[in-house]
Amino acid sequence: MSVTVYLLLIGAVALERLVELAVSARHAAWSFARGGTEHGRGHFPAMVALHSALLLACVGEVVATGRPFVPALGWPALAVALASQALRWWCIATLGPRWNTRVIVVPDLPLVTAGPYRVLRHPNYVAVVAEGLALPLVHTAWVTALVFTALDAVLLLRYRIPAEEQALALAVGRSPQGTELS
Repeated sequence: MSVTVYLLLIGAVALERLVELAVSARHAAWSFARGGTEHGRGHFPAMVALHSALLLACVGEVVATGRPFVPALGWPALAVALASQALRWWCIATLGPRWNTRVIVVPDLPLVTAGPYRVLRHPNYVAVVAEGLALPLVHTAWVTALVFTALDAVLLLRYRIPAEEQALALAVGRSPQGTELS
């Protein structure tokens, strides 16, 4: 895979992110119209910045260092990156208007247990982690893969998942520890 094709791949992912943001804005309006409340707002700007930086770093590392395409690594990484996109859109389709890039919970709606949520509590984050590792490795941008994954785990996921868990627990009348709220 040439650098040009890799840059086109990163561009396609960037466009996909813009589509996600448009879908998210539409879903946020739906949620707020039904009494939805946003939780964990403080980490959202950092999440947007980090995920934008991932795409820029993929380009920067490959172009600045001349990282080669190594077929034995690149093709499997591309397969994982594409599979992560499929998983992400399966999550979006399963959650419907309840999916959002923000943590917005509509009261009195049951937890979703269909689609990938039958098997995983947070399948979208599996997609995020898989893509964060795989997308840079398509063209051997291993520094980007390691740095993004570490920053995503330390700065975001350790805050984002608990914020979601707490918001969901409150929405269904349970404490974050799983006990009934009265």
